[in-house]
Amino acid sequence: MHPKLEARGGWKHHQTTTGQLPILEDTVIRLQVEHLSGDRDPQPVWLWSSKPVPDGDHDVDHWWYMFLRRFDLEHTFRFLKQSLGWTRPHLRSPAAADRWTWLVIAAHTQLRLARPMARDCRLPRQKSLSPDKLTPTRVRAGYRRICQTAIHPAAAPKASRAGTGRPKGRKNQRKAPIQPVGKAA
Repeated sequence: MHPKLEARGGWKHHQTTTGQLPILEDTVIRLQVEHLSGDRDPQPVWLWSSKPVPDGDHDVDHWWYMFLRRFDLEHTFRFLKQSLGWTRPHLRSPAAADRWTWLVIAAHTQLRLARPMARDCRLPRQKSLSPDKLTPTRVRAGYRRICQTAIHPAAAPKASRAGTGRPKGRKNQRKAPIQPVGKAA
């Protein structure tokens, strides 16, 4: 099979002398499962690769493994978007979006690292899971308990008396801020 490229995406600004987009060679593999549980009729699975000729069974096994792992990636992105609010803020600059993405990744990493300390806080309809099988959503549900029982390396701030303040008889040098009145400033 030879897919014809469309004039968008990475090929949007592609210039050719004939005005035609190139045709890329690729590989389409049909995998047939012999048996499924529950006496179901197995349907073939079609895998596509941009590599024209596979290097034997190793490549096919690798592509099949990557096909199976896509579910993990899809669920991770769904969790980042829905539970951690990755796409919720309306950020105006790409730098702010990058910072927000790194914060969400750090939160996800923290949930993964907190898994051994988490207890299974489940809803009544959910079945219980062992601590090594907890999902990030389940860890997030019990994160408050983790923070209460975790060791805090920094001590609580000590109470102190108020500072000396402005000397008596001296006037305030800073003007009080004037807040705008109404809907628009």
